Amino acid sequence: MTMSDIARRSALALALAAGIAGSAHAAEPVERPWMDRSLSPDRRADLIVAAMTDDEKFRMIRADFGQVKEKGPNPPGALNGAGFIPAIPRLGLPFLNETDAGLGVTRDGSDHKGAISLPAGLATAASFDPAVAHAGGRMIGGEARGKGYDILLSGGVNLTRDPRNGRNFEYAGEDPVLAGTIVGAAVKGIQERHIVATVKHFAINDLETGRNTLSSDIDPVALRESDLLAFQLAIAKGDPGSVMSSYNRINGTYAGEHDWLLNKVLKQEWGFKGYVMSDWGGVHSGAKAALAGLDQESAGETFDKEVYFDKPLRAALASGEFPKARLDDMVKRIMRTLFAHGILDDAKRDPVAYEADRIVARNALEAGAVLLRNEGGLLPLARKGQSVAIIGGHADKGVLAGGGSSAVADVAGDPVPGLEPTGWPGPVRYHASAPLEFMRKLGGKVSFDPGTDPAAAAKAAAGADVAVVFVTKWAAESFDTPDLALPDNQDALVEAVAKANPKTVVVLETNGPVKMPWLDRVGAVMEAWYPGSGGGEAIARLLYGVTAPSGRLPLSWPKDEAQLPRPAIQGAGLNSKAKPADNVDYNIEGADVGYRWFEKTKREPLFAFGYGLGYTSFAYSDFAVDKDAKGNPVAHVTVKNTGKVAGADVPQIYVTASGAATRRLAGWAKVALKPGASRRVDIPLEPLALARYDDKAGRWHVAAGSYSVKLARSATDVAGEKTVTLGESFPVVKAP
Repeated sequence: MTMSDIARRSALALALAAGIAGSAHAAEPVERPWMDRSLSPDRRADLIVAAMTDDEKFRMIRADFGQVKEKGPNPPGALNGAGFIPAIPRLGLPFLNETDAGLGVTRDGSDHKGAISLPAGLATAASFDPAVAHAGGRMIGGEARGKGYDILLSGGVNLTRDPRNGRNFEYAGEDPVLAGTIVGAAVKGIQERHIVATVKHFAINDLETGRNTLSSDIDPVALRESDLLAFQLAIAKGDPGSVMSSYNRINGTYAGEHDWLLNKVLKQEWGFKGYVMSDWGGVHSGAKAALAGLDQESAGETFDKEVYFDKPLRAALASGEFPKARLDDMVKRIMRTLFAHGILDDAKRDPVAYEADRIVARNALEAGAVLLRNEGGLLPLARKGQSVAIIGGHADKGVLAGGGSSAVADVAGDPVPGLEPTGWPGPVRYHASAPLEFMRKLGGKVSFDPGTDPAAAAKAAAGADVAVVFVTKWAAESFDTPDLALPDNQDALVEAVAKANPKTVVVLETNGPVKMPWLDRVGAVMEAWYPGSGGGEAIARLLYGVTAPSGRLPLSWPKDEAQLPRPAIQGAGLNSKAKPADNVDYNIEGADVGYRWFEKTKREPLFAFGYGLGYTSFAYSDFAVDKDAKGNPVAHVTVKNTGKVAGADVPQIYVTASGAATRRLAGWAKVALKPGASRRVDIPLEPLALARYDDKAGRWHVAAGSYSVKLARSATDVAGEKTVTLGESFPVVKAP
């Protein structure tokens, strides 16, 4: 933001004074001791809340929809984003702008230039590298700040309980320790740029079908040991300023009215000091929701039946149903967050460095793309003397993005406009990073066929040394796919190409697992997720070996829908007319999500959680387990690159307690090594992965006894095993 932008922002804030003031008294100037930066965020929040009128307080606990409205222009200062809170000049408060989402800034903001998109959250999780997540968070946080925003609706941590969930690409996989660690690192990066991050969607919003009404039914202990554990770790590691409540009900109660979830667990047990905002259209009451722990209503004038946190809540305050102390608490939580994360102290808005940000996005995909198959060392492709036919997937134009509120309008525009659906949850978007362009720069003779005619594609493949087929499957917020099949006859395309040329590589641009009936007839398969704004270059560099794949699957890849806890999703599909389920029974798998479900039911996935290939090989030696000074177990292993090229490995540690039915990921390391190099790595084990939640005592509990500690390359590929004996301990103190 330029100095003129800052001046305009200040002038607009002052111009709003008359509209914000609820009385003549409210317009009077006041001293502003809360702007003393030497004070703690809590003290500053107390001071400003004490100076507020009730009208000003009620203005802070609801955000308006920030996008252009049909009935008139946006108010001065609104940036056409997801949410907007007008200024309160009397108190020195500027207007606040909110924007989606987890992969980047989805609205232009003050510079009107579009943005850079990270690859799918699953790609970042597949890196198994918190540093990658942190860098991505800093990137999108910096873009949000540079575009004039203050709050970024980023930090999705819902677990992948079903690979057909349309929103999986925004999240971080099926394991709570991995997901919580990765999202926590991203949140930390975002907030380092003086932007409030929002961990969401709290909680167990693990399907999109019927999300506004369905009840996610699950035993509270199983919930704590799965989805809530991911949130607990993300919040502990990232310290987000806000948590967003989900649309769904939990055991019959809406998330935004769930006293146990919001008050008892989040605020009391976990000590969360930020504020809880609703999802857009997720509020169903005034006093009931506020007393249950919801602090701010989001865009109620557009998405809710009425603005519950205005007239209905004012009436409840007047009647005594809603106490003044709770109103003050709601406002204090919001103000504390704004002070704690520098929103009100830092007026600087650096211009967005788009090209540098594109490299961050490229690097994230390079770290998170997963090589699933590579028969005969087909990859990497030769830089010289090898002809390559690129087929399908609009690879001559760009790479696919997921849809819904997280879809970023790329600074380079959409190279494939007009794809259906053009309305919500579309439009279907591509990022203008064409694999064809970058592969031509790196390789020799490279041709392209659109893949619309399998016979023509087969002819093109037969005339080349290697064929690379790009296949896509679009997914988006608000619906789930009914199956795991590729759409648009793409299986037939792959079959035809593979028959014409056995040296066929398939690059998947998908929301996650898909069925691959042709798997045994192709030479190589790479999961590129939704690749992001640097995706085309990253894919080219990976295919040609400029960098080596090192991603590991953050979710289990089933053979088909029959292997899942719920083989069918009632009402699934875009624009489905079938009635969604009223309840989803998550007690089927409980806390045994993903790889633990496969172990518990003795089912073999197509590819296991943690699986991934590279272009080199690694050996493990001297595996040992001991304890640190606090008595927490630590694993140690020497990793050696035994191949001929540089690469990165991910040794994983799984723990099984005596008598337990399933193992749990407790730690890992991302280790980059040159050929012949080795490194001794220490892997501390997450205490909560060793623990069970004692509901009666209200605390996590590590039982005394023997624990099997497995060194593995994936959830099913064990390379070594040790036993550690632990005394009884309590990683988390009893709740107040």
